[in-house]
Parts: sequence; C-alpha cells; structure tokens
Amino acid sequence: MARRPMDVAPARVALPDVGLGRGWEPPLLLALTVTLFAFGLVTLYSASSFLARTDGNPDYFYVVRQATGGLVGLVALAVCARLPCRFWERMAWPLVIATFALLVLVVLPGTESIAPRINGARRWIRLGVTIQPSELAKIAMIVWTAMLAVRKQDQFGRLSKGLGPFLAVWGLLLIPVALQPDLSTAMLTGLLGALTLFAAGARIGHFLFLGVVTAPVLAHQLFGVGFRLDRWAAWLSPATDPEGAGWQLNQSLIAVGSGGLTGVGFGEGQQKYGFLPEPHNDFIFAMIGEEWGLIGVTFVILMYAALILIGFRIARRAPTLFAQLLAVGCTNLVALQAVLHMSVGLGIVPTTGLALPLVSYGRSNLMVTLMAIGILMSIARETDADWRPDTIERTRRPDLARGGVGRRTALAGRGRA
Repeated sequence: MARRPMDVAPARVALPDVGLGRGWEPPLLLALTVTLFAFGLVTLYSASSFLARTDGNPDYFYVVRQATGGLVGLVALAVCARLPCRFWERMAWPLVIATFALLVLVVLPGTESIAPRINGARRWIRLGVTIQPSELAKIAMIVWTAMLAVRKQDQFGRLSKGLGPFLAVWGLLLIPVALQPDLSTAMLTGLLGALTLFAAGARIGHFLFLGVVTAPVLAHQLFGVGFRLDRWAAWLSPATDPEGAGWQLNQSLIAVGSGGLTGVGFGEGQQKYGFLPEPHNDFIFAMIGEEWGLIGVTFVILMYAALILIGFRIARRAPTLFAQLLAVGCTNLVALQAVLHMSVGLGIVPTTGLALPLVSYGRSNLMVTLMAIGILMSIARETDADWRPDTIERTRRPDLARGGVGRRTALAGRGRA
C-alpha cells in the first residue's frame, strides 16, 4: 500500500502572544512609534526650553505637557489596537457628525470664550482640556471615506453617484477648517480622503475634473491672500525679503546647514534663541538638522520610512477591503505630514504649518497620530488570523482595486493539504 506524500511545507513561525498579534508587524510598529516619540521629547526639550523660560515657565514646560499627552495617546493607541475594524465601519457617520459639530463650534460667532483667536486664527477649543478639532477631522475623513468607498464600488464609473456623495460630506469637514483659517490642514485632510478613494478604484478622470473645477478657488486662496502670496514669493526667492516673508525659510536653512555631518550637539543649537520661529513645532526638523546633523536627519528619515513601509504592508495584506482602505489612509496620515514637514524645513515646498508626527509639539496631533498607528496594529492583528491556513479559505476577498496581491492561492493550498 502506497503511503501518502507528506506535506513538508514549512509552517509559519509563531511568535509569543503578547497581545500584539503573532506577526512581526505590530511589535515593530510599536517600537518605531515609541522610539520616534522618545526622540521627539528629547528634541522638544532642547527646542522649547528657551521659549518656555521666555514665557515665564520652567524649561521643561512643553516637554511635560507633550509627555502627558503622549501617555494619554498611548492609552488610545492600545484601545484602538484592540478594536476590530467593524467598529470603525459602524462609527463612520457618528464620527463625522461629532467632528463637524466641533468644527462649527470653533468658527461660530459668539464662541470666542471657548474658542479664542490665537495668532489670527481660531483652531482650538478649551473645555478644561485644549482640543484641535481639525486634527480629529483627519481620522473622520479616512474612516468615513473608506466606509462609503466599499459600498460605492459598483458606482465609481458615474461622477454623480461615484464621486458626488463624497464631495458633499468632505465639504462639511473641509469648509469649517478653511474658515478658521487653516488652508494647509484643509488641503491635507482633503488629500487624505482623495488618496483613500483613489486606492478604492475611483476614476482618475473624475479627480482631474474636480481639480479643474476647484482650481479658481484654490488659486484665489493661494495667490490672492496677502500673507500666502508673500510665502510663495519668499519660497521662490528667499533672499528677496530675508527680514520679512523670507525670514522663516532662511533661518530654517541656516539651522539645517550649520549642523553639518554630526550637528553642533544636543542643546547647543543657536537658532532657537529667537531666530527660528516655532522651533518646537513647525520647524522642529530644522532643529534636528542643526543639533544632530546629517546623521540625525538620516535616522529620522529612516524611522519614518520603516513605519510607512510597514503601514503599506499591513494595508496590502488586510483581510477586507475596508481594512485595506483604512490602513492606506492611516499610513498616508503619517507619511504626508512627515514628508511635507521635512520638505518645508528644507525649502522644497512653501512654508506652511504642519507638525512632524510624534516629534513636533502638539497634543491633538500626537493623539490622532497614535490612534492611527493603533488602528494599523489592529488591522495587522486581524490579518494575522486571516493568513493562518485554517482560516484563509473563509476569509478570502479581492485585494485593493489598484496593486493587489492576488488571492493567496499558495497559502490556501497549504491549508487544504
């Protein structure tokens, strides 16, 4: 009697179950997050100590506030890592409605007592704690767009029923942010939604049409408003007005250029002493370049690159289309902000106020970033179960409309053997 051939395919290596899943992605994602956050606290102390003393506060004032926000954010990360994707799918509409209410409260006349104007803009709500609703709008945009994109898969061919419903709800989130005014955050949030929708399979022609329609409005906002026009002029020619509109960019380039290979040393940077505006926030990457040099800058870039690559890997292997789109959006949230912030510090794009995720001072941004990373970890944990041989058959689904990974027939075959 002939013996049946043995299945000698190597089994998948199982790591100890510590609540992060059995794959390597969640632990490494958490390690990268904690490392960047810790490095951010160290850099923040150096960048903000002079500013804190100038305002009559202890030199550790901003670091303590950021660390407190980070601890709360890590709790939020742990919670999000445990929540299943279907929770976010159910919460898409409530999240949009709640965020819209907060955004309207910020710009509503008569609410200056809880939403004061700071530096010419109303962006924060003070209700015992300070909240920046425009940061919450990023998560709401991603979750809601991913939810509706799954339901509209067969209608993307028509502009009115494909892209139209998205534009209506996007407007509810973007218009109040633009009225604060905070055009850069509004454009970033809109881009997060558009990229999520594009990953779902929306037609590129519809986006081109949308770009043509909105071009006059964007052109007016970018080139018709005095301070924004000055920033464009300073970006094109920083030496034209070095004491005025070009001041920020020039000081940022001086900071980066003076760092050399190894930097001037921790705490030894000079640009934070009243030369570089917002050294602890909008231009903290320039402070990294000054004090840590090319080595420090390379370290930060590699950390973000690893985090982003893991995020897209999680998206590529996600068990459902909604989870894939949610992972794409959460990864883009980190990637776009990091790339744009560093580009501003290097003069690659015009000056705008975007935080460096996990590093810049700003507790609302930190909280939202940690929540997004927690969602990525949750998707990775669910994916880990989906990729086991005993469950692969009943969890098959089509991959992303663009750039899928097939139907994993090899693993399925191993599960049937």
